[in-house]
Amino acid sequence: MKQLEAKIIENKSLARGFYKMRLGSAYLAKNSKPGQFVEIKCSEGGEVLLRRPLGVHRILNGGIEVLYKVIGKGTELLSRKRPGDTVDVIGPLGNGFSIKRNTNDKRRTTVLVAGGIGVAPLVALAESLVHSSKLIVHSKRKKIYVLIGACKKGHVLCVNDFKKLGAEVIVYTEDGFLGKKGLVTDGLNSLLSTINYELSTIYACGPAAMLKTIAKIAEAKRVPCQVSMEERMACGVGVCLGCPIKVHTTSTQYAIPRTTHFVRARGRRNTQYAYKMACKDGPVFNAKEIVW
Repeated sequence: MKQLEAKIIENKSLARGFYKMRLGSAYLAKNSKPGQFVEIKCSEGGEVLLRRPLGVHRILNGGIEVLYKVIGKGTELLSRKRPGDTVDVIGPLGNGFSIKRNTNDKRRTTVLVAGGIGVAPLVALAESLVHSSKLIVHSKRKKIYVLIGACKKGHVLCVNDFKKLGAEVIVYTEDGFLGKKGLVTDGLNSLLSTINYELSTIYACGPAAMLKTIAKIAEAKRVPCQVSMEERMACGVGVCLGCPIKVHTTSTQYAIPRTTHFVRARGRRNTQYAYKMACKDGPVFNAKEIVW
C-alpha cells in the first residue's frame, strides 16, 4: 500500500451517471489484486473531506481502471476530471478474492454474480480467472457464468467485457426491459439447478440484501462462496472503525472486543460473534463467515 499521485489516462461516461477512470501507475498495476480497492482524493481543497473508496475494476499494463457511479459531491467532482489531471491515491487496500491456481483444483465452473455497480470488481476477477486457467497445462478451461442484475436497462454494465473473455452472460432487470425480468438471485437458483454445482464456486458483489440471499443459496447447496461487501470505508485502513462486519469467530482476537458475545444453541458449542472491518479484513469475505 502506498500514497501516490496517479495521472488520469481516461475518464469517460459509460451510461448516465456511470464512469470509468483509467489511472496510470506502474505500482498499482503490479501490486493490485482482484477485489482490492483504492482510496481517491476527490478535491484539493476542503470541498470534500473524505476520500472515496473505489474497487479495482481492471488491472492493466501500467495502471488500473476504476468504475464508479456518481451519487454525491465526491464522485461528481471525480466525473469532472480530465485526461492529464492527477489524483491523490492510496492503495491497493484490503483483501481481494482468493483464486486457486493449480491443477488440483477440481472446481471447473465459476459463477460471478453482480448487483448494480457491484459489477466493478468482477471484471478484474474474470480476467484473472481466464488468465490462470490458461496457465494450467493439460486441463480443461474453466467455464465462467456471469449473472448481472440491475433495476433497469441503463444500469446494466460490462456485458461485452465479460463476453470478450468467453463468459456466458445472463442479465436480469427488475423492469424486464433488458435480459430476463426478475432478480439476479432467482437467476442464480435457476442456473445452479442446470449445472453441476458441486464443482462450482460463487463470487458475488452487490447490495447487502442480495449478498445475504446468495450466501443462503450457497450454504444450502454447499457451494463455496466469496462476497465483496459494499460498505462506506472512510479511512481504508481500519482506523476509523466505520465499516464493521459482524462475523462468526472462535478466535480470542477481535477487531472490536466489546461487541463480542456468546450464544448457546441446543446441541452446539458456544459461538462467538465479533466484528471485522470491511476495509482492512475485507472487503472480500467467505460468505459463511458473516453473520447475516
